[in-house]
This record gives sequence, C-alpha cells and structure tokens, in this order.
Amino acid sequence: MNDDIIFFIDGEQVTGQPGQTIIEAADEAGVYIPRLCHYPGIKAWGSCRVCTVTANGRPCSACTQPITTGLVVENDSETLREYRKSIIEMLFVEGNHFCMFCEKSGDCELQALAYRMGITAPRYPYLWPEREVDASHPDVIIDRNRCILCARCVRVSRDVDGKAVFQFVERGPEKRLAVNAEARLKDTDLDVTDEALDVCPVGALLKKRVGYTVPVGERMYDQEPIGSDIESNTDAAPAAAATEVEA
Repeated sequence: MNDDIIFFIDGEQVTGQPGQTIIEAADEAGVYIPRLCHYPGIKAWGSCRVCTVTANGRPCSACTQPITTGLVVENDSETLREYRKSIIEMLFVEGNHFCMFCEKSGDCELQALAYRMGITAPRYPYLWPEREVDASHPDVIIDRNRCILCARCVRVSRDVDGKAVFQFVERGPEKRLAVNAEARLKDTDLDVTDEALDVCPVGALLKKRVGYTVPVGERMYDQEPIGSDIESNTDAAPAAAATEVEA
C-alpha cells in the first residue's frame, strides 16, 4: 500500500510521508523554508515564526504543521518574505549583535538569514538591552547579548544530554536564558562535549579557545547561502539525536 502524501508548495507537487511536518517534507524535496528554532532530531518548538507559511490560506509554522493530502502551501510570496525580514530585523535590534567581532560570524544562522534576505540594516531602532555574559565555566561562555530565545539548547540539554542545564526565566522583554544552578554556569554539570553546545544558531553559547579555528572567510555561510544544502538536495543539517524526542 502506498502511504505517500501528495501536497503542493508554491504550486509544485511535493511527496511526503505520514507524520511529517511541512518543513520536513519540504527539506526532503529540496525546498528551503527559513527557520531558526527548528533543528532536526528534536521535537519542533514553533516559537521563532521564521518558518511561517500559509497552509490552505491560513498562516502556520511549517515546523509544527503536519502535511495532509492536497494541502496547498505558500512559502515564497512577497508577503511572507516581508514578514520574515521583519522578524529577523527585530531579533537584531532586540539583542546586541556585533557581527564583525563575533566568533560565530560566518557560521551564524541569524546573520546568514539576513544576508539571504538582503537585509543590510534593520528598519527598527536598536534597544541596546543590558544583558549578562557568563564566562565562569572553564570551557564555555554564555553571551546573552546574542541569545534569540530559540530554545534549541534548552531542548537538547534536557532531551538529548539528559541534564536540563538551560531554561528560560522571566517573561516578556525580561525573558532570558538561565542555568540550573543558584549561581553561575560553572556551578552546573555542563560539559564541553554536551550536544547542547553545538546547536546554538547564533553566538550565545561558545566554546572557549576554538572560536577562530576556522578562519573568517572559510566558514559555512561564507561559502554558500544558508539553505543551499537543502536546495541542492544534499543532506540537511545534522540531527542532534538519532531519533526524535518529545519536548
């Protein structure tokens, strides 16, 4: 029995499998949908809204919406492109991002999305929030200036590493990344080999002494735009775990 699910993205027929979300089926079909909080191998979060598409005319996050037979998805429209640009611009102005001085430059997904979308400067005023940097750990730094609250590290530390080192505290504009210790990062059981440290899309979690091992100009998104691996039908980003885990 053929379980294939036939649906459409921007007028093109796409074949998916039962249980897949729009973004999963699109990745396999070589159709790139921008994303930040989504990461293969961990259950979708759906918070960044960068992957917003319309499904049968209704906006939804592509990382959480299951595919169904005959579903009509719009991904590449002027309205959606403008919507995504606004989200990326707001993420830049709500934090303190200094790309030219950041160790993650060239590997940063936020920066790479801005380049892909043609953003040269945000249209919104910078907020310049005061945010803490925690360099107390011998091998890892938390720079909250760069954190975009995507929850990748929260989910992977809890569900893959089995430690729950990270969590969010406060709400609204005061929301921030915290650690499961009364004091600082050095008081947690975080290890430099934890997978949670490898999934941050920006420069909020950095391993010490390796920031410039790969020279600027030779990094992932210095070579080709973000999403090129998907559009060329090569393997997508490495999964954080072999099987999906529950959030």
